[in-house]
Amino acid sequence: MAERRYTAHEEELEIKSLRRIIAAYANYQDAAEKDVKRYERSFKRLPPAHKELLFHLGLKYQRLRWCISMNASFIMNMLEAFEPPFNMTQYTDGGCHDCPEHMHGQNHVNCAHSSEMVDCSRSSITINTNSLHAQHGCPKEDPKTNESAREFENKKDKEVHMAGCFQPVGYNLGTSQGVDKSCNGDKHASAASNCQDTDCFASSADENVITGHCMDSPLQLDVPPVDVDKVRCIIRNIVRDWAQEGQNERDECYKPILEELDRLFPNRSRPPSCLVPGAGLGRLALEISSLGFVSQGNEFSYYMMVCSSFILNHTQEAYEWTIYPWIHSNCNSLSDNDQLRPVSFPDIHPSSAGITDGFSMCAGDFVEVYNEESQESAWDAVVTCFFLDTAHNIVEYIEIISKVLKDGGVWVNMGPLLYHFADSYGPDDDMSIELSLDDVKRVAYHYGFVMEVEKMIDTTYTANMASMMQNRYRAAFWTMRKDASRSKAQKRQ
Repeated sequence: MAERRYTAHEEELEIKSLRRIIAAYANYQDAAEKDVKRYERSFKRLPPAHKELLFHLGLKYQRLRWCISMNASFIMNMLEAFEPPFNMTQYTDGGCHDCPEHMHGQNHVNCAHSSEMVDCSRSSITINTNSLHAQHGCPKEDPKTNESAREFENKKDKEVHMAGCFQPVGYNLGTSQGVDKSCNGDKHASAASNCQDTDCFASSADENVITGHCMDSPLQLDVPPVDVDKVRCIIRNIVRDWAQEGQNERDECYKPILEELDRLFPNRSRPPSCLVPGAGLGRLALEISSLGFVSQGNEFSYYMMVCSSFILNHTQEAYEWTIYPWIHSNCNSLSDNDQLRPVSFPDIHPSSAGITDGFSMCAGDFVEVYNEESQESAWDAVVTCFFLDTAHNIVEYIEIISKVLKDGGVWVNMGPLLYHFADSYGPDDDMSIELSLDDVKRVAYHYGFVMEVEKMIDTTYTANMASMMQNRYRAAFWTMRKDASRSKAQKRQ
């Protein structure tokens, strides 16, 4: 399949959209500081007696600033490592106000599988398997799978490319030169309670980004609130995918999928192929690869891809980074310490996961990338987790899933039907086809699927387990198999 060529107008929109996303990340600390100043203004309006009663809030606000600086430090290191797929010095005269709103805000409660969208139809993120596999020379045993890592020392340096992934994005492997990650040299959580100096921050966001190689021209940091929220959503998604604190949620969402794949493909001496649309930060796709599949994650959101690539390609060791994901809401906290608690990640070093050769992440719109003729009957399995309801047209999603599966291939799904564009009342009048579960299954049967396993699973999405409020989904789980004869019969009707 020939490489997809962008027109000048398409490339301009791509660059403007990507600049908007980078600006949102770069603006993280400034936006968070505005929140803290708002808290302080409210505190100052209290009567003296109430201020005396709540005198500890002043210290809390300084602790918040320290936590914010730690989050900003991680973000700056991530941006330093990011190499854009385009020449970002182009199209810098205007802001992004005239470009399409790719990043819609229809999310599940508590930032559930958001659909921040960029018009990135076929840019791929390649994973350098040598760095992943042999970063420290002797990969450790993965405690989750009780498998030793593959014998990677016999593999040569290479980059992995999969059909449908173009515009390769390179990543400088190794340690990025980032901002100081500590307060007075101490990066442990206890330092947060002792750091009261309001000047104890990471360096300013725009300065760091401009000096990094991802930005060769000044950024317009006029960031709308919806983009600020998306960055905070990514921070919470890190907990779901890459922290020990997210293990329970992964056990609820990912474990049933992994167990089903293990049952369906007992013999993986010749690794079967598995496509994971809506891969987010990449943990599920990685776990599937570790199970012995040639796994490819597909993700439309550059917010997600910038972060997942950094974790997959630049992690030097487990628990390398510490963030404070719950600091942006003062509501439903049992205590200040719960709200300000640290979370270290990743809980595994990716090279220790026993990755199967061929693992890759592909950025782009699922419909555009996988509706190509070269993708027809290309996959043994498709796994969708909290993905189906991100569609404008869910029928199209199901049609393409059927198209890319081999005859007899399986579709494993997990997720609710909280359609992302259901409440879209903007000037663009986004199409949104919102079907009941019964109708979704009926459409699947039309495209040749036969139900083999079906149940409902209670789960959460990026939930703060120490919060007084918990939002749970009763998610649909199923395994369907593509029946070639049934599919052909439907085509003749």
